[in-house]
This record gives sequence, structure tokens and C-alpha cells, in this order.
Amino acid sequence: RMSEVSKVMTKADIKPKSMHRAKKWSDDVENLYRFQQAGYRDEVEYKQVKQVDEVECWPETGFVKKLQRRDNTFYYYNRQRECEDKDVPKVKVYVY
Repeated sequence: RMSEVSKVMTKADIKPKSMHRAKKWSDDVENLYRFQQAGYRDEVEYKQVKQVDEVECWPETGFVKKLQRRDNTFYYYNRQRECEDKDVPKVKVYVY
């Protein structure tokens, strides 16, 4: 379940125009949290760096299931929410 924007973005090397912090939890914030834990800005950067078209997601929730870090180790995530309320303000939301 990815936005149309992120599909377009991954083709070119696109840089964000601006960034703000997440204020409340959402599905998007959850996935951004997972990308940022693995060392990426967001799905756009992950796809550029790893040269992949798809990110493995949980079919039930749409949350990211598995990410490969830059050093090629893998991060595995639960199907439930992992980003706690206290961590929400740490999540960076990039605007393209």
C-alpha cells in the first residue's frame, strides 16, 4: 500500500524539499519509523539505495516487515505497531 508519489519518486534520485517531525502516530509514521531505524530517510531513499521495487510488508497491516540495512544485515519487524507514542516525535516526515 504505497502512495503514488513514492512510486514516481523511486525512479529518479529525488531529495526532500523539507522535513518536519511527526506529531501523532499513523500507519505512515509507523513505516517511516521502521525505515529510519534501519538507517534510511524513508521508502524513497531505501529503494534508491537498495535498488528494489518493492518493500516487504505485512499483508494484514501494511506495515514494513523486513528491511536490509546499508551493511546488509536485516531488520525484522512485527505486524503490530512498534513505534510507541514517546518515539513519535523522533520520526522525521519528509516532504518532496
